[in-house]
Amino acid sequence: MSELIDPLLHIDRSLLELVATYGVWIYAILFAIVFAETGLVVTPFLPGDSLLFATGALSATGALDVRVVSLLITVAAVGGDAANYSVGRFAGARIIRLSRTDPRWARWVNPAYIARAHEFFERHGGRAVVLARFVPIVRTFVPFVAGVAEMSYPAFAFYNVTGGAAWTGVCVGAGYLFGNVPVVRDNFSLVALGIVIVSVLPMVFEYLRYRREAPRSS
Repeated sequence: MSELIDPLLHIDRSLLELVATYGVWIYAILFAIVFAETGLVVTPFLPGDSLLFATGALSATGALDVRVVSLLITVAAVGGDAANYSVGRFAGARIIRLSRTDPRWARWVNPAYIARAHEFFERHGGRAVVLARFVPIVRTFVPFVAGVAEMSYPAFAFYNVTGGAAWTGVCVGAGYLFGNVPVVRDNFSLVALGIVIVSVLPMVFEYLRYRREAPRSS
């Protein structure tokens, strides 16, 4: 377990090691992680906010080019959501049906997460595509649900680009501005832990709600 948690808590150090090992290929790695976190309904566990914050902090030291990072992450986020929307539009109903009836599918596509994203989408409409960017787990499933609901693509694209640019600007910008403030830099592990906890809390609450509601439906 520590092998999985340590890279998240020391994501700044992990990024430095990746930069030293892969050089300019780090940009492709960051692109792939962000694209997968937003574009694949089976990978909502990948780091999002903490990765962007750490990337911004490293950019402030000159280890990464903040302009290249910001552009690539925005494109990855927008492209990931667009791919997710397309999957939802053309295969979403079948995937949801399988996740509810086949335990093997349920392991990869959690019906509870889809239900939560659907509620979020119903409550906020098109704005959900923007707002979901800042809600871990939900941001992975809202584009999928938007596709299932057959939201018009021009409207989705507008909210998608707006949300992707805003998410990148806020998270990378915060890391760039505050990541190397002495108190933050010297306690980066605690900051990363806080971001990880905030990212995990939605999953914990969803699990507790599922456990509470399960006896009622049985």
